[in-house]
Amino acid sequence: MNIPPMEVLLKRAYEKPARTDGTRVLVDRLWPRGVNKQAARLHAWLKDLAPSDGLRRWFHARPSHWMRFRALYLRELAEPAASRALEELYRLADKPRPLTLVYASRNTEHNNATVLKELLEGMRKPPSTAGPAAAARMRARAVRRR
Repeated sequence: MNIPPMEVLLKRAYEKPARTDGTRVLVDRLWPRGVNKQAARLHAWLKDLAPSDGLRRWFHARPSHWMRFRALYLRELAEPAASRALEELYRLADKPRPLTLVYASRNTEHNNATVLKELLEGMRKPPSTAGPAAAARMRARAVRRR
């Protein structure tokens, strides 16, 4: 059986939702200003996937430090709450429909959603405590417990 690659899309919270978005997940800690919760049509809001407030502010003041932000953010994703949220994101992505990561940042090229998209697509190594391998281990443990 040949499994088609998962489609991961990125969309600003201020863009109108579309049917082609599939499962929509907000990956910011703060609710986007001025966005109506009903109109956002989100399936999940994974606050713990967002960078810490300190890291977010640091990067906002230093947008040229993208690679450093990325490394620090990946480190934060290995923390327990973020790791659980990342596990939930992998679970949501494990469906035959597109997954749209919704974010509020004005910077459409460099933000936490782009890092998460890379992780989901397997382009970058996830933190050692999260990611598809960890998800598979957790599923195997759950099956053994039954």
